[in-house]
Parts: sequence; C-alpha cells; structure tokens
Amino acid sequence: MSSQQILGSDRQYDISVVIPLFNEEKNIDLLYDKLKVALDKINRRYQIIMVDDGSTDKTLSVLKEIHQRDKTLRVISFRRNFGQAAALSAGFDWAKGDIVIAMDGDLQNHPEDIPLLLRKIEEGYDVVSGWRVERKDPFLTRRLPSSVANFIISWVSKVKLHDYGCTLKAYRKEVVDNLRLYGEMHRFIPALASLMGASVAEVKVKHSPRTHGKSKYNLFRTIRVILDLFTVKFFLSFATRPIQIFGLIGIFSSLVGFILAVYLSVKKIFFGHSLADRPLLLLAILLILMGVQFITMGLLGEMLARTYYETQKKPPYLIKEVLD
Repeated sequence: MSSQQILGSDRQYDISVVIPLFNEEKNIDLLYDKLKVALDKINRRYQIIMVDDGSTDKTLSVLKEIHQRDKTLRVISFRRNFGQAAALSAGFDWAKGDIVIAMDGDLQNHPEDIPLLLRKIEEGYDVVSGWRVERKDPFLTRRLPSSVANFIISWVSKVKLHDYGCTLKAYRKEVVDNLRLYGEMHRFIPALASLMGASVAEVKVKHSPRTHGKSKYNLFRTIRVILDLFTVKFFLSFATRPIQIFGLIGIFSSLVGFILAVYLSVKKIFFGHSLADRPLLLLAILLILMGVQFITMGLLGEMLARTYYETQKKPPYLIKEVLD
C-alpha cells in the first residue's frame, strides 16, 4: 500500500508523532502519559503513532491496553523485527499531520522538547533535528563512536549537524512523503532531505539515561552506519549521473594501463628487453581491463537510473512552489 493510498488527499491533523518500539514494555505507559501531557499543552490537533517493530516481550500487549483506553492511538505491529528505519517509514506513511515528529520510545527523548522543534519549523525550516548536548550514554561505546560518525556524515553530506543519531526530529510532511528508508538510512534523513532542497536546522534538546530495557545500539551498528554512508554519498552526488563516477575511474585506470603498455612496448621494440618476467605487463593489462569494466558499469548505471525515473514517471527534481 502506497503512502498516497493511505493518506488520501486531506490532512486531518496538525502534528503526527511517530514512535518506533522494540522491546520497550516497561517504558510505554510512562512515555504515553508524558507525551499526552506535552501535546495537550500545545493546543493543536495531533495523532500518536506507535510502531511495534516485532517485539518479543509484552510491548504489543501494552500497546493494545493503551489503545483500549484511547482509540485515537494508532498502533502498527510488524510480523518480525525489520529495524528502526522500516518502523519510521511505516509511521511516516500512516502519518496525517502537516508536521511529523519522530522520537525514540526508550524515554531518553523528552516529549517536552516537541514545542522547541515546532517553533523552529515555524521559522520556515523543513527539517529540524534534535541535538543531545548533554548526552547520558556511555562514552566509549556510544558517545565516542557517535561523534566520529557525526563528523564523517557532516563532512561527506555537507549538512553540518552535531547529532545525526538523535531520533527526535521534526519534518514537514511533504519531505517524508518523498523518502524511502532502508538499512540505517533513517540517520541520514537530514542529508537526504537536503538533496531535495529542504532546509535543515538543529535545536538543543534534553536527554535522559535509559532506566528500563536494553539499548539496541553497539559498535557493530556504527560500522553499518558508515557503510550506509557510501550509499548516501552516491545518491547525493551521482544518483542521476553514475557514468560520471564510474566513467572517471574507468578512464583513469585505462589511461594508466595504456601508458604502462606503451612504455613496455618501447622497451621491447627499441631496446630488446624481455617482458616475460615483468609483472608490470600484467598490471598494465589489469588496469586496462578494469577501466573497461568501470566504464561499462557506468553505462549500466545510466540505463538503470533512466529506467527507474521513466518507469515510475518520477522526475529527477522536486518542485517547492509554482506561481501562476
């Protein structure tokens, strides 16, 4: 089911709050109570969407109990654990608010910070990211790897944020409507949004230590984030022109191989040197073949890019406004 089929044509709420959950049975009741208090103070139409990402504890049972008390709560349950990106994506698809707020379900994000995000959005920004200035997590296993990842992501994407890993973010609905999240791509939403021309800002938010449940983050997940960064960089720079990256590598490789081949030919023809025991000959052949392969990959990438856009009738641009 597409997001357009789910959403229909009209917005029903001012704000949608999307919360992915995985084994958070002890946090949900208190989170729900705090969220209701914070949202009621804002005095806007809102909806709460909680996505159970295949929990193995009593998370879904607790959600069903809350739903019995509050029928306006939207509960989405996955058949198995698909990951936070998939849970956020499902929540975004079902969200019907003009502004979508995403936050963690472990009580480390504060619902009271939601008005800060909304005020920043009202200044004209499309994405507002939370910055956990005083982060209450272990230094070696959480904060240090996160700082390194934030620096690398900011350097590669050119979107300068202090805290990409903070789930607490606010988005205009038209931004998330055009996002497709896989792997750990939810961390790169500000970078992906900037690709569409969205304006991105950051606000300082509070952060609390986890009191119940177990963190799902570890050093291995940081490595996965770095690997997904390669995908983001490709989409930011070469999604619609893959021949420019693969072709450039191919031409350079072929040129170096050709120069080596000419050098060896001169040595053989004019100086009578034997090439049978020269590893340089094998390197020249390898570089030329690699160059041909990279250029071919670039051409195939161009064909795939054109197929992607043309079969979906999806233009390689997004229009913000039309004055007529």
